[in-house]
Amino acid sequence: MSALIITTTYGVEQDELKRPLEGLREAGVPVTLAAPGGETIQTLVGDKDPGETFTPDVALEDIEAADHAVLVIPGGTINADTLRTHEAAVSLVRRFAADGRTVAAICHGPWLLAEADVAGGKTTTSYPSLATDLRNAGATWVDGELQRCEANGFTLLTSRNPDDLDAFVPAVVEAAR
Repeated sequence: MSALIITTTYGVEQDELKRPLEGLREAGVPVTLAAPGGETIQTLVGDKDPGETFTPDVALEDIEAADHAVLVIPGGTINADTLRTHEAAVSLVRRFAADGRTVAAICHGPWLLAEADVAGGKTTTSYPSLATDLRNAGATWVDGELQRCEANGFTLLTSRNPDDLDAFVPAVVEAAR
């Protein structure tokens, strides 16, 4: 099994990218990191302070969904808002859902679920400011550190913010095994 993490090139929350990436690798799960154009990823800490940079393995536009078991969508307000405007990212989410694969999104990452029209009928969590958007997309929003939902033929794992990474990362690793 393998995992795919997708981000934009600017604004992803550092720990929401770094911790799942490291957790998966430490568990021996092959991971592909993708960003638009395959360009360097500049993370942020708290949506404002520059964080670490990461080099993606491949351009987001070149990803084949069938090559991966789990799709991970980190948050960061700028990252998530920008990512949902990339048709390649929206298409990947739709493909993972249609194929019954696991999608894991944290913090603002679930915005992409709404954009891809796969949130309907799901029970999800996110950063609280997304609750209305997710409800408007047909989801049931709950406030919890990790929400797992099997409805509609695919597994969805969601968490609220970086404080939930201790629950989110093991769930992602388990799904990728």
